[in-house]
Amino acid sequence: MNVLERAAAHSIRYDRPAATFFEGALLGNGKLGAVVTARPDAIVIHFGHNNVWDIRIAENNKEKIGTFERLFARLKEIPAHYGSLSEDPWYRDYVETAAENYARPYPRPMPCGSLLLGFDRRRVEVLGHTLRIHDGMCEIDLLADGKQVQLLTFVEQDVDALRLALMADGGSEDVPIVFNRVKLIADPETPQELPAPKSYIDASRGLMAFRQRLPAAVGEEPERAGGTRDRAFRLTATFEPAAALQAGATSWEGLLNPLTADGRIEVRVALDEGLDAEVPEPEAPPKDGEPGFASAFAQATDSWSRFWSRSGVALGDAFLERIWYRNLYFFNCAVSPDAICPGLFANWSYGKIGSEWHGDYHMNYNTQQPFWLAFSSNHADKHLAYVDMVERIGPVSRKWASEYYGLRGAYYPHSAYPVEMSMMPYPVPHWGWEICETPWTVQSLWWHYLYTMDLDFLAGRAFGPIRDATLFMVDYMKRPDARGEAWGDDRYHVYPTVAPELYELTPGFRLNRDCIVDLTLTKFVFRAFGQACAALGRMEKEAELLAEVEEVLAHFPDYPTAASARGPVFVSVPGEDPEVVYNVPNGVATVFPGEDHGLHSHPDDYAVAANSYLNHRNEGGNDLVFYAMAGARLGMLDLERFKRQIDYCMLPNGTCTDKLLEAGGRYSDTTPFDYMGQMGIWFENFALPAVINECLLQSYNGVLRLFPNWPKHLPASFATLRAVGGFLVSASFEKGAVQWVEIASEAGATLRLHNPWPGEVVVRQEGDTEERMSGALLERHVPAGTALRLTPA
Repeated sequence: MNVLERAAAHSIRYDRPAATFFEGALLGNGKLGAVVTARPDAIVIHFGHNNVWDIRIAENNKEKIGTFERLFARLKEIPAHYGSLSEDPWYRDYVETAAENYARPYPRPMPCGSLLLGFDRRRVEVLGHTLRIHDGMCEIDLLADGKQVQLLTFVEQDVDALRLALMADGGSEDVPIVFNRVKLIADPETPQELPAPKSYIDASRGLMAFRQRLPAAVGEEPERAGGTRDRAFRLTATFEPAAALQAGATSWEGLLNPLTADGRIEVRVALDEGLDAEVPEPEAPPKDGEPGFASAFAQATDSWSRFWSRSGVALGDAFLERIWYRNLYFFNCAVSPDAICPGLFANWSYGKIGSEWHGDYHMNYNTQQPFWLAFSSNHADKHLAYVDMVERIGPVSRKWASEYYGLRGAYYPHSAYPVEMSMMPYPVPHWGWEICETPWTVQSLWWHYLYTMDLDFLAGRAFGPIRDATLFMVDYMKRPDARGEAWGDDRYHVYPTVAPELYELTPGFRLNRDCIVDLTLTKFVFRAFGQACAALGRMEKEAELLAEVEEVLAHFPDYPTAASARGPVFVSVPGEDPEVVYNVPNGVATVFPGEDHGLHSHPDDYAVAANSYLNHRNEGGNDLVFYAMAGARLGMLDLERFKRQIDYCMLPNGTCTDKLLEAGGRYSDTTPFDYMGQMGIWFENFALPAVINECLLQSYNGVLRLFPNWPKHLPASFATLRAVGGFLVSASFEKGAVQWVEIASEAGATLRLHNPWPGEVVVRQEGDTEERMSGALLERHVPAGTALRLTPA
């Protein structure tokens, strides 16, 4: 499979001016992000960066928020017959106090300004643009004086810089004059209370720049020198030849000299970011020795080639293949292990775009979801950005568990920021008490180990957070208030809790016990902790905690169910109406992300899970990937309907937004169904390739299944998808049958493969003689560094 060639077939073409943020081409290197828009009168490029935030944070009312036990006791006093807790004046006041900090507009991703290259539209016309996802080049097609011209632009992959070069179509030496003015633009929504940005232009050096300081302190005098935690960024544009640039009316704008430039212009736009003391002033010269446009592009092309070499697919369905490659492109642009973990809207922002909900980390699926594709797509290194985020929020999570709950371990937050925190940003109980967020935050750390078998990672970065989550959940479920006497049983319950995006806290806590998401993820983390102890030789050292875990598991609540028209179904909490309209697909959580049910399940359990999937009603917005993952895991995903929903959610730039599907839940018949579309680029939906991967290969329970949700009439093949056990798997499917499979072992592990053929299997290993295997489950140890090829006999 020539993966680079297949990626090249899925360029994004836009055959008109792309005047708005959501029409523009998305470029990036996992740190720097750029949105390339082409207005009818100018090319405007908006810059953002995962490391650049308005880092101010409000942490007021710590004493008024109190402790969990004190608040829980007071909430019990609110009459259970109330329709809502907000009927109680005390609770309304408490919520307002607890939400005060989050109501501030900061922290948030800080847009890093824009570059404008203007032209006379009497002479120049924008025809459209092509984004080449295989090498990250954007080609903007212009018609200048009747001649075809291209403006080429790409983001360097090893440094935070964007390149532009004007070329005549076909490589002609004669390049018409196109641009006549240039401007650097500070973000129009830069808060007035921040220090004013400083701009600079030096036409003799072909240099324009501006610098923005980002103070850490709230209420700081705008021009006062910063503290040691203050940060800053500088956006610098350099022109080649330097004589192309002439000074304009202000230090923010310039003219482009047509006589000297001879039509040919190259521009390098670099972003410096970091601590205030380390970011150069705007007049400081750029670094010497930067490669030219062609050399820089060759380096970028090499980086993209390495990225695409990690995995690939060739699908008989062109739409799904296109979605796979394009979203992996966006994912690579958005996340780097060397930068701060992206928030809700990744590294693309402008004005208020990208600032909703602070553009923060939401730990009830939003932050986790984009990294679901990292493992099966063989880009586990990208997940390290998420791991870094977990480590960043670890101190405040452990502090909150101790000081607010009085329990061991860590309580991970509902919302978090990549800035230093001493308290939870959103301590409002009606969402802040979503207990599932603690095991959910650490779940993918265990996946990282399972898919790579990296013991050093498990010991050094995963075990601590998993243990912290285990400690908290054991203590929380063994509290006197959570024991089963109140419900007439001997179970340890998750109580109180809040179902994700559904009921908030309810009077009498009638819908705030044993949320199915809490239960399935807690069970997942308990099992992960036990297996991690075994893998690391810590069974004896952790014997006491392991015993507590086993005690809780022996008295674990049943998953809540209800009787629906389809039969028994899982619901989010006991006593729930099975016709409820969900937001987060809680009812299928035992399938995914819980991984307790799936194609491996006992028929009775599978039937309930399948009923739950079919009975599920979702208002849209948080389901595009999530619900489809569960469908693929059950082998029930209707790919044609899935494709139609993707198309419904797709923006002109090729990304998918969050879009509503039905009223009757939290949304009414007058709610705009596209209201989330203008909020930003939804990072979470880049996980769409993970759904396709699950249709081609599943390994979540340690047994590999090939093409479990792929149509029999369509061919498909894939190269080096990653599976549990540290295996890299390639396979081909044609004429309704698996043709062959190759499995390479990175770590040395026992392969367990659901036999895709009815009879004997021929197994070949390099350097070994051929052998034959048979049976429903093929099991064989594969040494590290070796590969097997399996074909039907």
